[in-house]
Amino acid sequence: MAAERVTIVEVGPRDGLQNEKGEVATQDKLALIAELADAGLARIEATAFVSPRWVPQMADHEAVMRGVPHRPSVTFSALVPNEKGAEAALAAGAQALAVFTAASESFCRKNTNCSIAESIGRFRPVMALAVRAGVPVRGYVSCALDCPYEGEIAPEAVAAVSAELLELGCSEIALSDTLGRGTPERTAAMVEAALRRAPAAMLAGHFHDTSGRAIANVAAAWELGLRVFDGSVGGLGGCPYAPGAAGNLATERLVAHFAAKGIETGVDLARLSAIAERVIARFRPAGDALR
Repeated sequence: MAAERVTIVEVGPRDGLQNEKGEVATQDKLALIAELADAGLARIEATAFVSPRWVPQMADHEAVMRGVPHRPSVTFSALVPNEKGAEAALAAGAQALAVFTAASESFCRKNTNCSIAESIGRFRPVMALAVRAGVPVRGYVSCALDCPYEGEIAPEAVAAVSAELLELGCSEIALSDTLGRGTPERTAAMVEAALRRAPAAMLAGHFHDTSGRAIANVAAAWELGLRVFDGSVGGLGGCPYAPGAAGNLATERLVAHFAAKGIETGVDLARLSAIAERVIARFRPAGDALR
């Protein structure tokens, strides 16, 4: 009997590095991306085509996207906020796109300066471009469990936004615990609500580890049928519009969790762990805690 398999989406080069204050050279980003690909990560979010004024660390997005080590087994994606970003990303060779909204009106306005409905409206021309280019589009739903401004988010609100993104044409919805406050019980309730609007094969889990429960939340989502999960090497990153939230779930912890259960990831854990050690040594040299 074949082993069960999970897909790991590496978001470190984008979500992990976007908040780093010191300059990270383009060649260093490309070297990290190449190492991650060599470790067996088949989906890597390489950069974001956003305004350098808002996210200075992503100012070299075109050079990064053009410089990724194209391989048949790896898909390199880019986060885009609008049609202009999508055009630039596709011109630079992005093989997949990602768009982002939220299940919280307050958070959406802080993050994108518009309402949820307006943010989704901005994605229509993005989808048209993606269809013409033949590339898939992932939709992130931030604050799928909690919002720093509104508190707990109703599961049905997450399901409703997810359904809108799927109707728009997104091939996958990443349910994102942006603050990392979720519990397995609340994660299950949120995923169950989303499953009433979408098949499990079109849902992914993106968990932050502020409260140290990210792995438990992954396990809860897995039990309900999700088979795609995000990680950031070394646990780097987090959202600049989520005050007090710690970093993403470390990819090496995510891979180790599934490996311990005999679930195939396609990732070389020893190689990934060595990469994570170097990442932590560079970006957390004082030994800052990384979950």
